[in-house]
Order: sequence, then structure tokens, then C-alpha cells
Amino acid sequence: MPNFDTPPPAGPARLLFARHGATAPNLAGLRCGGDLDPPLAEEGRLQAMRLARVVAAREPTLDLIVCSDLLRTRETAAIVRAAIGPVEMRLMPGFRERRLGRWNLQPIADTEAALAAGETPPGGESRQAFALRIAAALQQLAPALQRRVLLVASKGVGRVLREHAGLPLAAPLRNAELLELSLQVSPQPDRIVSPA
Repeated sequence: MPNFDTPPPAGPARLLFARHGATAPNLAGLRCGGDLDPPLAEEGRLQAMRLARVVAAREPTLDLIVCSDLLRTRETAAIVRAAIGPVEMRLMPGFRERRLGRWNLQPIADTEAALAAGETPPGGESRQAFALRIAAALQQLAPALQRRVLLVASKGVGRVLREHAGLPLAAPLRNAELLELSLQVSPQPDRIVSPA
């Protein structure tokens, strides 16, 4: 088993990030936070297969796939792993999507202004709490970033990581879109757990 307690890489760390394939709520234009756990839709599985082909063609090849504990990210990560061969896969629940409470399953357009204004969803997670959770998970992942790592997570996680990397505002990541990030990280004790 690889050692995740080694020091983080010197200088900026490289991380490949991919948003999971589409779920039924995604395809319907509905909010779907980390407090919901739908599986991939058939279209999402096809998107994950296309993502897998792109990742498999990259050099150097991956040697670690990390994902949140949500079914949609685990399914996407497993499809990528099947395409590239035997590579270690780990779960990090800290990379779960933001909890959206009563905004879940609401049309995205109906809550977009409130989200942009920084409002906290009723019964959900504040923007600040979410960003702090993602930053803590990134610190826990830092020792592994000496390796070639793909993180599969959700749209909101990608947004926070883009901000952390100092990238300008951009359109939200599409399902199964791949992004390469350069990040400054500092290590914390590893809390990566093996998939069940």
C-alpha cells in the first residue's frame, strides 16, 4: 500500500479533476447536492466512458483515482479505472458536493440568483463551510499529489478547486469534463479511506 504520509510535492501540485457523469436530476436541469445520492443515468455512463478514453490516452498514465463517497462519483471513477487498467482507487468523503437542503431537486434557474448572492440553502451548507471542507480535503490529499492523481467529484467541488488554483470565473464544468489544475497545498494527516 502506498504511503500517503510523505511530504507534499515541492512547488505547485498537479491534479486532474473530472466532474462525474450525468444523473437524472442533472439531465432535468435540477439542483442535486451532496445530500442526495442518485446513480448515473445511462447518458452519464456514456459520458464517463468518453472521459475514460480521454484519460487513458494521456501520458503519463494515472496511478491513483480519488473520488467522493457519492454513488455518481464512484461509478464514474470505476468506469475510468476499468478503461486504464489496475490502478488504486480511494474514497475521500470530504470531497462530497455541497449540501443543498431544500434547494435539492429545484430548477437550477430558480436558485441561481440566491446561489450567486452567497445565500445558504435552507437546511444546507454555507458557501464558506463548503469551501473550508474542500480545502481540508485537499490538504489531506496533498501527500498523494506526488503521484499522478485524478479526482472525480461534483461541479461545486470543481468550482472551489478552480478558485483555490487562482483561475478566473468560468462556466460550470459539464458532466464528465476534465480539468488540469496547479495547486499550492499543505499537508494534514491523511484520512483517505478504502472503498467499501
